[in-house]
Amino acid sequence: MTAEKETAAHVPVVIVGAGPVGVTAALLLARRGVRTVVLERHHDVYPLPRAVAADDEVRRILQAAGVGEEFAAIARPARGLRLLDARHRVMAEFPRAGQGAHGFPQTSMFDQPELERLLRDALARRPECDLRTGVEVVGMGVGPGVGVGVGVGVGQDSNGPVRVTFRRDGVEEHLWADAVLGCDGAGSLTRDAVGAGWQDLRFEERWTVVDVRTSVPVRCWEGVDQVCDPDRPATFMRIGEDRYRWEFRLRDEPEPEPDHERLDERRHERLRELIAPWVDLPYGADFEVVRQAQYTFRARIADRWRRGRIFLLGDAAHLTPPFIGQGLGAGMRDAHNLTWKLARVLQQGAEERLLETYESERAPHARHAIRLAVAMGWAMTGGQDGAAALRRGVLSAAFRIPGLPAAAARDLSPALAAGPLVRRRALRRARWGGRGLVGGICPQPWVTVDGRRVRLDELLGGSFAVLTAAPPSPSLRAVADGLGARTVQVTGLGDDGRLSAWLRAGRADAVLLRPDRVVLDEVPSGAHDFTDTAGWASLLHSTRKPRPSGQLAIDTGLLRSATR
Repeated sequence: MTAEKETAAHVPVVIVGAGPVGVTAALLLARRGVRTVVLERHHDVYPLPRAVAADDEVRRILQAAGVGEEFAAIARPARGLRLLDARHRVMAEFPRAGQGAHGFPQTSMFDQPELERLLRDALARRPECDLRTGVEVVGMGVGPGVGVGVGVGVGQDSNGPVRVTFRRDGVEEHLWADAVLGCDGAGSLTRDAVGAGWQDLRFEERWTVVDVRTSVPVRCWEGVDQVCDPDRPATFMRIGEDRYRWEFRLRDEPEPEPDHERLDERRHERLRELIAPWVDLPYGADFEVVRQAQYTFRARIADRWRRGRIFLLGDAAHLTPPFIGQGLGAGMRDAHNLTWKLARVLQQGAEERLLETYESERAPHARHAIRLAVAMGWAMTGGQDGAAALRRGVLSAAFRIPGLPAAAARDLSPALAAGPLVRRRALRRARWGGRGLVGGICPQPWVTVDGRRVRLDELLGGSFAVLTAAPPSPSLRAVADGLGARTVQVTGLGDDGRLSAWLRAGRADAVLLRPDRVVLDEVPSGAHDFTDTAGWASLLHSTRKPRPSGQLAIDTGLLRSATR
């Protein structure tokens, strides 16, 4: 070990980027007792709005991070999404319920700076978290010595510590970390360190985004409007009590700029024309443009998300057009998927192979969401060729099929594909039909505990859990004990029978839930054991002594054999 490594501080996890994804990852790790240092180049929260929509799964993740109630205070439920034609006639509607399967409104509107402030306030209350602002990360590398991975390159795949180099007040410093999470956006330095490139999913358009605050009456339906007009596609939504957002695609040809003296006047007049379908804006009206900016919407995904103990999350790993509101959501799902696995490896010595499931689970999921967003983008723009009108006509007719819009909305977050932590077996499908519950996320109803009404996750805690419709067998108890999981019988919970009905619909007598509430395995109806304990047990079993970090593990039991 070199002198530099001996003197540089060592922390379990360094997170590069203090946006919503990075801070949420830090909070999720903190709730598992894992210390983090978060490095952020800006001194304060970026003050202008960007992300504005969150689905009910994202709200459940914020609940897991400990900020669910705070977010509820700044969020505004939305009714869903409408597709309008060029004359603003409704072609299709995707309704979103006031309470979804995760226990929250299926769509909530919010102001990103407000979200970031409440996340940072929560971070400041956690002794496990150290936020350092005004810091520029300039390099990282992995390997047994400081000569490996100097600069932004990574010398080799390694599970050893990662050296992060950063500048603060002109002084270069180093940290050694057991893992690094790159939450540093589309221009990610971490992505360069991982050696990842972009896979282009073939969508690129220039749009202008206008955020407005006004007391003038605005015609809206309390949801999101997507105008499917090839000449001028647009998006409109209400964000808050007096906050609205419009997005308009820019034409390919350059729009002539007026002379400098008339610039503001012409921009104001052009904006008045664009928003006329929604608001009558008299001269001198209360109408504040909070932000007007041009963006290039792209569809891309990184060709690798990890090298050694360096991981990519959020926009560092994937870029999506905003048309289905899943940009922030995808990054939040990344954090929820990775953090419990990383904590188990760092604190309990679980198999390193556990971390390989992060990319194999999240990349297909993110790709699916991006493709849906691209499809929605093409539905909006339709192209300018001769088939555009035909495509719009087919789209309009298709979404008049009963149940199709609701089904399309549910497809925003499909079940994970089969894998090491999703034990979906061909034998089970052949015997029972369908895919069962494995790979999907358990619903979260309100339940009654000791006379109190709480959400299900508050009862289950932050670790594994077993939900069963009958008294658990010795085999199920052995699994639960080995994982440090809570076992809950779903009868008598005061949830109006929702969990019992969910198990019956999935033809299961019991399920094993991962910490991110994905169903890992199930006991089919009439059976006695989980379908494939041997398939996942070794992945979670502590096979080595974890690196000392002064932390207490939440799940203290080692996974024992649960076979009968």
